[in-house]
Amino acid sequence: MAEESSRTIEPVILLGAPGAGKGTQSKRIEQRYHIPQISTGDILRQNVKAGTSLGQAAKAVMERGQLVPDDLVCPMVADRIREIDCERGFILDGFPRTAAQAGWLDAYLENEFFDKSHGCNRLPIVIRLEVDYNELLRRLTGRRSCPTCGRIYNVHLQPPKVDELCDRDGSKLVIREDDREEVIGSVCMSSISRRGRWRITTRRRDA
Repeated sequence: MAEESSRTIEPVILLGAPGAGKGTQSKRIEQRYHIPQISTGDILRQNVKAGTSLGQAAKAVMERGQLVPDDLVCPMVADRIREIDCERGFILDGFPRTAAQAGWLDAYLENEFFDKSHGCNRLPIVIRLEVDYNELLRRLTGRRSCPTCGRIYNVHLQPPKVDELCDRDGSKLVIREDDREEVIGSVCMSSISRRGRWRITTRRRDA
């Protein structure tokens, strides 16, 4: 275990529909190999809270009820990957989500990351989690998230102590836009076909 927590790890990219278990698997990898889990949701919240220029621009977009565009998300991801705790490797949880983001990441890793200065020049490991569509619906219809801290609950499987309120900060829980059935269907029917330099492992999760 000591060797696993000190050796350099290829970048790990977890893909899958909402509710497939990307966050759960990311945490397990993070705990075993001691490399950071990076999700766009966390990055957005951190930038908004810190009041960065990217965060302020993203906040204005979100307040209009719109999705944060790639020209804001991708630079946030790049800034996070450049931090010192990513030198041994990192886990991208749910990024990229689109072919455009995959193309950006492919070019970024090729041109800026795969060099001796980072100590990590091996191909990324891409894991695609596949879950039965009906199982995804069962999970996601009960999923609620805290808009303040990002904690995830499930009204059926892991409910909060007080109905519809976050255990940590008391914020009212919300249904995320990508947890709605029409969005889930769209995501499940599409996949990122761009593979480029990536080595893909598909893992089936039925429960």
